[in-house]
Amino acid sequence: MSSDLIQVKNLVKRFEKVMAVDDVTFSIKPGESLGLVGESGSGKSTLARLILKLTKPTSGEIKYNNLENIRKDCQIVFQDPQTSLNPRIRIGEAIGEPLLINKLLAKKEIPKRAAELLEMVKLPASYARRFPHELSGGERQRVGIARALASSPKFLVLDEPVSSLDVSIQVDILKLLKKIKQELGLTYLFIAHDLSVIGFICDRVAVMQNGKISEIGQQSQIFDHPQSPYTQKLLSSVLSI
Repeated sequence: MSSDLIQVKNLVKRFEKVMAVDDVTFSIKPGESLGLVGESGSGKSTLARLILKLTKPTSGEIKYNNLENIRKDCQIVFQDPQTSLNPRIRIGEAIGEPLLINKLLAKKEIPKRAAELLEMVKLPASYARRFPHELSGGERQRVGIARALASSPKFLVLDEPVSSLDVSIQVDILKLLKKIKQELGLTYLFIAHDLSVIGFICDRVAVMQNGKISEIGQQSQIFDHPQSPYTQKLLSSVLSI
């Protein structure tokens, strides 16, 4: 059996005349944080949706080794916490939804677990009674992380999780994600268009351009010795966090 947690082989996704993902192959090892970087429209989010089985591929294959329940073991943190949270339900209910859907806890046990998850993301347990509009953008993103962690996943897709936040808040969220990964032994696919963010949290980096992976390697290799002109262009605009 392969030691990889996720294997993607010759993956293709075509939307009518647009090739969103074009013959992509890579793997992610358990406990690794792989950064996927590229400009808007390069195919990053489509690739993430394919891996999570939210979109059906045109061709190619994805193997999930050592993941028994894809819906439970693979979760996502979205870019915009404002739109990813239902404004009509309280925070505690939002965090508890994956537990109910996957039948992981009895309904009466969910408030206690929601409180634990809020504390894990450095929010007071009392926030369970609040609605999303009562929280700041950074706090809502922490709730999004807590909700993704509710089902105890092994693999987390983070789709531009800090791009809508102020820079000072970005640093706090990135530090939190790094801490959670170490404590829970998670595997990350971290999507961003900003290489400085990728450099802060990722072990390896895959650079995506026009639906293809143009370059992939260890973070130090990509940052210090970029091979493709596109990667060099991205690096030229990096700001240090």
